[in-house]
Amino acid sequence: MTSTVKVGLLGCGIVGGSLVELLAERGPAIEAAADLQIEIGSVAVRSASKERPGLDSALLTTDARALVNDPTIDVVVEVIGGIEPARELILDALKSGKPVITANKELLANCGAELSAAAAAAGVDLLFEAAAAGAIPIVRPLRESLLGEDITRVMGIVNGTTNFILTRMTEDGADYGDALAEAQRLGYAERDPTADVEGYDAGAKAAIMASLAFGARVVAGDVYHEGISEVSQADIAFANRLGYEIKLLAIAELFEGATSADTEIGVRVHPAMVPREHPLASVRDSFNAVFVEGAAAGEMMFYGRGAGGRPTASAVLGDLIDASLNLAHNTHRRVPGGEAAKIRPIDELESAYYVNLEVTDSPGVLAAVAGVFGSHGVSIRSMEQEGLGDEARVVFITHAAKERAIQATMQDLRSLDSVSGVQSFMRVVGQ
Repeated sequence: MTSTVKVGLLGCGIVGGSLVELLAERGPAIEAAADLQIEIGSVAVRSASKERPGLDSALLTTDARALVNDPTIDVVVEVIGGIEPARELILDALKSGKPVITANKELLANCGAELSAAAAAAGVDLLFEAAAAGAIPIVRPLRESLLGEDITRVMGIVNGTTNFILTRMTEDGADYGDALAEAQRLGYAERDPTADVEGYDAGAKAAIMASLAFGARVVAGDVYHEGISEVSQADIAFANRLGYEIKLLAIAELFEGATSADTEIGVRVHPAMVPREHPLASVRDSFNAVFVEGAAAGEMMFYGRGAGGRPTASAVLGDLIDASLNLAHNTHRRVPGGEAAKIRPIDELESAYYVNLEVTDSPGVLAAVAGVFGSHGVSIRSMEQEGLGDEARVVFITHAAKERAIQATMQDLRSLDSVSGVQSFMRVVGQ
């Protein structure tokens, strides 16, 4: 017997509108495959007078709280974004026994523990596949398929906007400003692109994935952020010459101690040089990819669209089908929990580094520079030099060193009379 599920949709912007379209397109196939009929019962919007093609205006309401409390609504989908009122609306829905699907990474990265506890108490689903990496199914594998796996690291490109910008800079020679403007014209970047280009969007996703991978609570404030706005064409050119691609990476790592109390998690977002032979180096344009490393399973990569209304709505629809089937069978997915994670500070994390210096072209300069690296225990793996008239550019790749050591090295290098400037430094991964 076909089950009918009425959906309350909070928000009908790019993702919400795309979900309505997908339901109309895929509804018959879903019913045939799952014996399940999913219908839009009500849609909460800011303005009910705005025309929305494909959506009956009679379904629109400006009262989101009334939608959540409507007894005819079985499942609530939240795609309005932000912390409030999304948090209160989701809590109300969960407490009334309604499963919730959300794409709200900011909310989950800051209030996920509270929402998970409410879902567990009510015995209903809280599903959020679309909140981590667009259309890529990474939440469900981390939460279910890899539950028995000893995951040691999750590393990925989880922001389509910045990956598009870096691709244009690499392949077309565009500078950062022009590449950003193109991303905005194409709808990949917002008018205010700060959340994307400064790493906050990726940081929220990193917190969600770290929590799932390691079974401990990681919040957005635990994540070190560094964006791509300082990446230059010179960095792109040197990366290419040295056999690397520059990507904005979200990295979550587990550092096991002698006891569980000593175990730490390092979570960071920053641009990095990735060896050209690494699978992440070939991820282009607005695509995302997540690389998972486990003790038994080894290395796995999940790849797909990371930006756009339909890819995100596809992930929402998958969760909606899952929650609807669970509701019909009076069951629900495991709600992830865990204690607050012990976070390893960025100063204690290790990486190889790329360092780009401008120095005076005179005898003894390289020895002085190398002496600064050595004084902080930073070992040089390779070096390149090119003349710039009376000055020279020197590029170093180091062996792995702690962040605090490289920061101290940069500080001392800037104080050398023979160093005109530290043009840039960047972490190198995959060595």
